[in-house]
Amino acid sequence: MRFLRPNIFRAKDKLWLFIWLAGLGSLWLWNTLYLNPAAFARLSAASLNTLIVGTLVVLLAFLLGWLAALAMHFLDESRTRIPYLFLTFLLNLIRSVPQIVGILIGYVVLTLFIQGDILRTQTAQLVWMSFVISVFVFLEVTDVIRERIAFYMKSDFFDAMLCCGISESRIINTEILFKNSRAHLLHKMISVFGATIFLLCSVDFIVSVGLSTDVSLSNFPTTLGGLLATMDSKQDILAIGTVVTNFRNVSSLFFQHLQGISTAWTIVFTLLCLYKISNGFVKRHRL
Repeated sequence: MRFLRPNIFRAKDKLWLFIWLAGLGSLWLWNTLYLNPAAFARLSAASLNTLIVGTLVVLLAFLLGWLAALAMHFLDESRTRIPYLFLTFLLNLIRSVPQIVGILIGYVVLTLFIQGDILRTQTAQLVWMSFVISVFVFLEVTDVIRERIAFYMKSDFFDAMLCCGISESRIINTEILFKNSRAHLLHKMISVFGATIFLLCSVDFIVSVGLSTDVSLSNFPTTLGGLLATMDSKQDILAIGTVVTNFRNVSSLFFQHLQGISTAWTIVFTLLCLYKISNGFVKRHRL
């Protein structure tokens, strides 16, 4: 019950987290009452798949980012420069590829895997989608970790720990990152999760509408972006336009066009809330 105390209104990140969960819960309750079972099942599956991909990307991005940052640090400290320069070139090569383009290439590979019966299960396909997205967002994690290491290396904190006989690996992983950089890393987790929702929904919508409708709708796991691109959802979204010419149709939006409107609202509302949560987290922890 501590979370629900009045000071929640002063902690904007907690307030928006509460608004986000309450909003999605209210939408789920409304859809259980008025959305037909088939559409409700599609919306639930799309929301769950989007949440799974977002969570997996956060975990994979932090694993890759952490390993890359440590590798860059220790290679930079070593005498041989060739491995450091090669890794720097590789990371800069990934950084130079626009995220949308890189993820689309990953979807092309996924299509080939599906056609070749290499990735048959939906779980394997979701893991592949998560891996592809994490490859193009983990550098943000690497940059944050390297900044935190560089910040503490400039202070006496780092040298004092070394003089006490503590290994450099323990200083970085435990003292700097785990004990003194948790707020920075949690903020980056929120940012990566929000970026993943945006990229996943955007790419799925593009693939479903403009590039390969048959493959996406029949083979790819359904996500909110793919569901928004279906004909039923597009008709629901277009129904909003009828309200402009006849305002009496507004009530039908909340009873007859729920699939498309719920999908679009979930995406936009989630991105807005994550943006507010991220900003509130920065202010509360003074990052």
